[in-house]
Amino acid sequence: MKELVYETQGTCAKAIRVLLNDNNVVEEVQFLGGCAGNTSGIASLIKGMKAEDVIQRLQGIRCGYKNTSCPDQLSKALQNMTSCQLN
Repeated sequence: MKELVYETQGTCAKAIRVLLNDNNVVEEVQFLGGCAGNTSGIASLIKGMKAEDVIQRLQGIRCGYKNTSCPDQLSKALQNMTSCQLN
């Protein structure tokens, strides 16, 4: 099992705690801060997904005028955990 607490940049959430199993499947995600309904929804939707699939779906999503978002920051956290750089 791998665990990471990723300090976000440019979002309302201050950090994201991620647990991946040995097959790089998402076991648990917790956002610290941010829009509670949206972040808990994201966490629930991606539970059981492969990290690589989550990265592909969430990478590059923007929040309003910001260059990033909580989903985008989650993709960055997962990239750090899996050393997977997808475009």
